[in-house]
Amino acid sequence: MELCRLHEWDLSYVEARELQRDLSGLVSRRNDIAEPRLIAGIDARYRGSKGVATGAVVVLSYPDLKLLEVKACRSEPVFPYIPGLLSFRECPVILDACRRVRLSPDLVFVDGQGLAHPRRMGLACHIGLLLDRPTIGCAKSRLCGEYEEPGQELGSWADLTDNGEVVGAVLRTKARTRPVYLSIGNKVDLPSAIRWSLASCKGYRLPEPVRLAHLAASGELPETEPCAEDVAVWKDRKVRQSCRHRRHIQEES
Repeated sequence: MELCRLHEWDLSYVEARELQRDLSGLVSRRNDIAEPRLIAGIDARYRGSKGVATGAVVVLSYPDLKLLEVKACRSEPVFPYIPGLLSFRECPVILDACRRVRLSPDLVFVDGQGLAHPRRMGLACHIGLLLDRPTIGCAKSRLCGEYEEPGQELGSWADLTDNGEVVGAVLRTKARTRPVYLSIGNKVDLPSAIRWSLASCKGYRLPEPVRLAHLAASGELPETEPCAEDVAVWKDRKVRQSCRHRRHIQEES
């Protein structure tokens, strides 16, 4: 995957907080994709006494959710653990894994917060800007905001609000199971994030891209290289989809 260079990583606590405020203004809350064909999941995990981090990326076909590629990288984090600044600790190793991914996903799920962050700049937003593609934050716990408990049935959801602003959705992805906390990462709107999250579930609490990325980051899912035929086929589909998107924009203008 291609990456955007937005800033340096050697930052102080104060500089990181200020950068979050600056970057939050770059996040797009509009849907930038009609229907994904490839979706990815991203997660990072820590293991060992030295806190070695593993960043993992998985790529699946959509809507059949066939696993096509798995990549993982390991490194020791430089930035300390500070609540609200997790992306500065996890992004470097995640980006190392992204650089090794051969397929180009249309939509990325990130295990973490997006706009549901005190400065509206969670890990999913940061990753979304660095990858410059639609991104959804899917967290297992709440960082900020308030909500009313959604119904117990599959697909029930409630607004997650913070200081009067809707920053995400609390979504029941499995009946009578704890909900997940969805929020916009970049280039996607909240209704689309809810729809694609539900469509990406296979009977588990977590959407399949997030679940498999968690397994890969935990060392429970081996690396998988896409075959040359898959790379060629998906590259051709990507080009044709891009051409259709440009024609649609021209027709609207």
